[in-house]
Formats: sequence, C-alpha cells, structure tokens
Amino acid sequence: MAEHRHKRETNARRKPRAALVAGPIAFLATASVVTLGVLASSPAARDLVAEDTAADLSGVQSRDTVSRSDSRVAAQELSKTSARALDRAATLRAATLRAVRTADTKLWTTTVLNLWTDSGKGATQVGELEAATSVLVTGRKADDRVEVVVDGKSRWVTAGYLSEDKPLTAAAGLSMAPCPDPGVESGLTSAAVYVYRSVCHAFPQITSYGGWDDHGEHSSGKALDIMTSDVALGNAIAAFLQSHAAELNLYDILWRQQIWTPVRASEGWRTFPSRGSATADHYDHVHVSTY
Repeated sequence: MAEHRHKRETNARRKPRAALVAGPIAFLATASVVTLGVLASSPAARDLVAEDTAADLSGVQSRDTVSRSDSRVAAQELSKTSARALDRAATLRAATLRAVRTADTKLWTTTVLNLWTDSGKGATQVGELEAATSVLVTGRKADDRVEVVVDGKSRWVTAGYLSEDKPLTAAAGLSMAPCPDPGVESGLTSAAVYVYRSVCHAFPQITSYGGWDDHGEHSSGKALDIMTSDVALGNAIAAFLQSHAAELNLYDILWRQQIWTPVRASEGWRTFPSRGSATADHYDHVHVSTY
C-alpha cells in the first residue's frame, strides 16, 4: 500500500507541469482564433487593416519611385554635361593640333617674352623666349595673347612683341665669355677686351674687328673697330655701347663722321670734319675706345 501511495503522489506532481505547458499554448491559440474570427466577421476591421497596409506599401513604393527617378535624371544630366565637356575638350585639342601642324609663318621676338600654356588668366608660365628669336606663329589670337609653336607645342605670348623684321637690338648683355676669334684681343687692355667680348656676344653677325695697331688710339690698346657698313646694324651697335658706357668705361664712339662721348652725352652726336675717306670718316666701322 505504501508503494501505491508513493506512485500516486509522483504522478500527481507531474500532472500540473503538463498543464502549465499546455495552458499558454492553448491561450495563444485561442487568442489567434479570436482575432482571426473578429477580422473575418468585421468588414470595418478588414478595411482598416487593408488601408493601413496599402498606405504603408504605397509610401514605400512612392519613396522608392521618386528616389529612383531623381537618381536617373541626375545621372542623365551628369552624363550629358560630361559628354558636352569631353566634346569641347576634343574640339579644342583638334583645333590646337591643326594650328600647330599648319603653322608656316615665322616672326621675330622684339623683347624677352614669357611662354604660357594658354591664353586665359589661369595659364601657367612654362619658360621664356629670348629677344631676337625666330618663332613659328599659328595666327590664332585670344585675350591679348598670340599663339606660337615652341618645340612642337602650342604656347602663348603677349601680343604686340612679334615683328616680321629681325630686331637690331642687342640680343645679349655684357659678357666676358671668350669669342670665336681670340686673336683680336692681342695687345688690348682688359677694358678693351671687355668691350670686344660684349659686342661679340651681343652681335654675333659681326665677324671682322680691328684691334691693336700702331696708329692713333689703337696704339694704346684701348680702342676697337667693329667692322660694318650696314647703317641699321651700326646704329644698333652704337646704341648698345652708349647704353653700357659707364659699365664699359668708354671714352668715345665714332660712327659715320660723328662722335659721341659720355662726358658730353647731353649734346648727343656731334659731326666732325671729313678726313678724306669712308674709312677715315668711320662709314665702314664703329670705332670705340676706353679709358
């Protein structure tokens, strides 16, 4: 009997546990059925749920549609803008290449000119052209600049400083670099050598000079004859010497039966009496002497 009571007590303790588990499940099932039943039996409830659901879905679809539409429009506009920019760039490149390839006119620079990558204000300076430099021009002008061709590339320089005629201004400053004919320097003072080398580098077209000899100022080694009968070239050489008279320590300049001295510079060129020949009157050379 004791064993039977023990078994009954064990079974009695187990039954409430099963009931505890089954209870919540039954409640949930019942709640679900009740809810479904209410929805099934109430048209208003069904309509409310349907409207809310449709509204939610409609909002999502609407936002998605607008977002996609805006993105497509923006992408299309960007694509069109990029295409137009590429077309313009390609057109400009083609025009530049055509201008460079067909350039066949040469002009001379009349002064030192900066080289620019473009004609606009945002251009970059990429070098210089020395004065008296022959350069190809394309004929294109923009923003007060003209296009030239340097090393096969398009470059731009300030307008107004290119000439059909080679300028007769000095293409270089003073110099003490050796000249092609060092024999001219024999017997000259250091001041006269300075004049010779400066003129030699500034006017390389001059190939004949008169240095030391046993007459007049030449016997002192302080004088130099720069041989030319070209009036324009002689004038340019004389002007070059005048502009550097102080640095070269000049005493006088004689050219075409006229004399100029630094101490009487305010009087300009003064005519002297003829000495009987073109050479004696300095029509075929510029004579210069130093202190």
